[in-house]
Amino acid sequence: MESYSLAHVWAQGDFVTRAIAIVLLTMSLVSWSAMAVKGWNIIRLRRLSRNAEREFWHSDDFASGLDKLGETQRSANDNPYLALVLAGQEAADHHKRTRPHLHDQLDISDWISRCLKDTMENRVAHLQGGLGALASIGSTAPFIGLFGTVWGIHRALLSIGASGAASIDQIAGPIGEALVMTAFGLVVAIPAVLGYNALTRSNKVLVGSLRRFAHGLHAYFVTGARLASTGTGGLRLAARAN
Repeated sequence: MESYSLAHVWAQGDFVTRAIAIVLLTMSLVSWSAMAVKGWNIIRLRRLSRNAEREFWHSDDFASGLDKLGETQRSANDNPYLALVLAGQEAADHHKRTRPHLHDQLDISDWISRCLKDTMENRVAHLQGGLGALASIGSTAPFIGLFGTVWGIHRALLSIGASGAASIDQIAGPIGEALVMTAFGLVVAIPAVLGYNALTRSNKVLVGSLRRFAHGLHAYFVTGARLASTGTGGLRLAARAN
């Protein structure tokens, strides 16, 4: 019914009701924008993860593996696999250059592990960016809508009291309009909660893939070996050709 629409609530509401409607609308736009951006990023990284690790470890040497990762995505900021490889290479080179100063304090395994861990944490933080906003919107939007309902009912009761009429016709309209705000809050919150849960699950899968790749890089840079196929679908450490 038109009398219960958001347009009618907006026209009949005061500045508090309109402010609440604007806040909910803004929250809805933010949540859908975050879900769209993060969702597209996850789709892109899933496509990347299907090929990046296999192509890198099946390369003839480190340089060709690095080129293959670069062909997939040139920017290390957009390619977490490339970022991990570059971080490991930089850590190994730095340790070799400063070995007289570091060998008694931190061995190469700890040093590379620390650098890869820092890069992993940065990539995980990047993956999780925006999820906090979705969680906040999903948890607060229903209460903001409920506040709009309470405020609308309060105004309706004051109006009814001032007019002295308490018939069902006088009550149903204003109360119905006030309840629209609760429905609006739920419409904002439910997609945000579902989107947050879906993105969190997808991020866990991607983080697991990145951790496996980082463990392989750690073994490569520390032992001078690379992961190779065993012929039975598994992986083993194979000596790197000098």
